[in-house]
Amino acid sequence: MGLLIDGKWHDQWYDTDKHGGEFVRESAKLRDWVTRDGSEGPDGQPGLPAEAGRYHLYVSLACPWAHRVMIMRRLKGLEDLVGLSHVSPLMLDQGWTYDQAEGSSGDPVNGVAYHRELYTLTDPHYTGRVTVPALWDKVQGRIVNNESAELLRMFNGAFDDLTGNRLDFYPEELRETIDAVNADVYDHINNGVYKSGFATEQAVYEKHVVALFEALDRMEARLAEHRYLAGEWLTEADIRLFTTLVRFDAVYHGHFKCNLRRIEDYPNLSNYLRELYQWPGVKETVDFDHIKRHYYYSHDTINPTRIVPHGPILELSRPHDREPLPGKGIKDNASQ
Repeated sequence: MGLLIDGKWHDQWYDTDKHGGEFVRESAKLRDWVTRDGSEGPDGQPGLPAEAGRYHLYVSLACPWAHRVMIMRRLKGLEDLVGLSHVSPLMLDQGWTYDQAEGSSGDPVNGVAYHRELYTLTDPHYTGRVTVPALWDKVQGRIVNNESAELLRMFNGAFDDLTGNRLDFYPEELRETIDAVNADVYDHINNGVYKSGFATEQAVYEKHVVALFEALDRMEARLAEHRYLAGEWLTEADIRLFTTLVRFDAVYHGHFKCNLRRIEDYPNLSNYLRELYQWPGVKETVDFDHIKRHYYYSHDTINPTRIVPHGPILELSRPHDREPLPGKGIKDNASQ
């Protein structure tokens, strides 16, 4: 896991010593917005217009942050409007690569060998972590945005006039609930597995792993009362939780020592996970080979032997008990 400093690559792991053994995630820095007409983003960010074929999404199939944007792209029917390339699962001394021999799709847009080159094409003096996902603007030749939470919102609505797809995963009347759930899930679950797995002090690890499972307990209880995290509708909150849940038993339980329980041990969460995995189009975005090879092989500070486990056996296609209610599931603004 490296970073750029004034446009120069440095193969440098996170400096947990500076934070008392804590892993601290760097905030995304490229934050322009794609909107329907090129107007400003919701907080005044510079806007660019939604146009078919103008944008290209760069992802890792292993990364949960990139995965949630891939799912939104699929559910909103953007495959023909926004292109997609994925890196190799192996993130070694040169960072993410587009080496097709290692499982990458290659980069048909810019032809770069390393993902970091997209950042230096955007800014030759870029300083910061080189992350996925990244949305590329072919017209301006730069990364528009590399914050997955914001890309979810863009994909949810910016292209609706072009696709006619009015499914809404951030409906206005549920936004307060969604935002509250997102805050809990992000801090304690999405990022909580990393704060546990990347901790370099025992007390720090124990603090975060306990907080992680307390949050999973809260989600288990929530799903006992509600079909989805925000109520009767599938929303972005569910997508954001799903990408951690689907990796949990395969990777986080063992590799990150998040092993108080498996997701399979939670009745509601495990059925919920299988339901979301079986949503049309979602299963096709999940690649366990990339997921396991990336984490176990790339993080040699955690797994120095780089042995990738053969298991566990996951049966996410088996039946679940969360049958859809008549006429319920995803909110469609076209029918309102």
